[in-house]
Amino acid sequence: MKFTPLIQSLRRGWLSLGRRWVVVTLMALVPFGITWFFINMMDSGLPMKVPAAVVDLDQSALSRKVTRNLASSQALAVDYKAESFHEAIDDVRAGKIFGFFYIPENFQRDAISGRGPTLSYYSNMTFFVPGTLAFKGFKTAAVTTTGGVVQTTLVQSGVNELAAGALLQPVVINEFGMHNPWLNYNIYLSNSFLAGVVALMVLLVTAFTVCDEMKTGSSPQWLRTAGGSMLIALLGKLLPQTIVFSAVGIGIQSILYGYCHFPLNNHVMHMIMAMVLFVIACQSLAVIICSILPNLRLSLSILSLIGILSFSITGFSFPVQSMYGSVGVFSYIVPLRYYFLIYVDQALNGIPIFYSRWYYVALLIFPLVSLLGLPRLRRKCLNPVYVP
Repeated sequence: MKFTPLIQSLRRGWLSLGRRWVVVTLMALVPFGITWFFINMMDSGLPMKVPAAVVDLDQSALSRKVTRNLASSQALAVDYKAESFHEAIDDVRAGKIFGFFYIPENFQRDAISGRGPTLSYYSNMTFFVPGTLAFKGFKTAAVTTTGGVVQTTLVQSGVNELAAGALLQPVVINEFGMHNPWLNYNIYLSNSFLAGVVALMVLLVTAFTVCDEMKTGSSPQWLRTAGGSMLIALLGKLLPQTIVFSAVGIGIQSILYGYCHFPLNNHVMHMIMAMVLFVIACQSLAVIICSILPNLRLSLSILSLIGILSFSITGFSFPVQSMYGSVGVFSYIVPLRYYFLIYVDQALNGIPIFYSRWYYVALLIFPLVSLLGLPRLRRKCLNPVYVP
């Protein structure tokens, strides 16, 4: 049977893909393994019951009430009672607790007499998430205690209890957490981080399979199979990977939105289309780097760096608008940035796809740009010279 160059290239691409267990591992097992790890690690959504301590030097009715308020906090687990400031500091340094609440001597007496006692709380911000949760829990307890003392003083002075409450809180504040009201770290982190893992795997596998042809000297045969066309050769090589990576990405989306019930406030096809275009854009970025640096070692090194930096510069860990301009500009040359923006618009905000159209277009620009480097890549494939 006579095969056309494209069908021959596709057949060669599937066969070369199936012969390499390392590539199959990177394409399927690693993304799904990391997905399982993240979903199980952050199953509770938000870290709760951060270990904390109370240093109560007053041992009065009011200080014990403060301790009970701290113990009832959803964010704190007050399992330690330190006898002194230095003992609590030693527990923080040893990693037993992430902070402590300090109640000075004569706290109740000074509070009732209006002498203005000082409540102190210390949080270990070396570990940002538990330190922040401890800080928030301590602050809430401190504000509640202060308000209670002031209200009691006003009532004892003859002020009506309702009037005293209005003086303490003249304006009622309503807080609304939009799109992730549960403050679920799994929803916030997994959608973006797992897409970054897929992007890293796509970049590495694409660069390896393309540059390995030049390293082993089989690139002229690869081109002959494609009838001398670099475009057909790449389609035959990368289309099987596109299918596998897209299936893996859609599988991860199914786990997140189906099994874990993460917010998906729009049609599922919007995110599936984004994933397929995202995979193609990542492959195209790898082809661009391989065209510029047709060397296996160098291209893998550069793409590894790009893949790792994508986690930091695409905006889901720190806003791009707050970055230095010389750093933030790099966020717009990696596909992960546009997938993240589509995820925010379509899955979280649920806005019409019309308003996200330019992000989809941006993902389509990557394969168009990669076409510019094909003549150079073809020349290197015809005369492969491997530089270790």
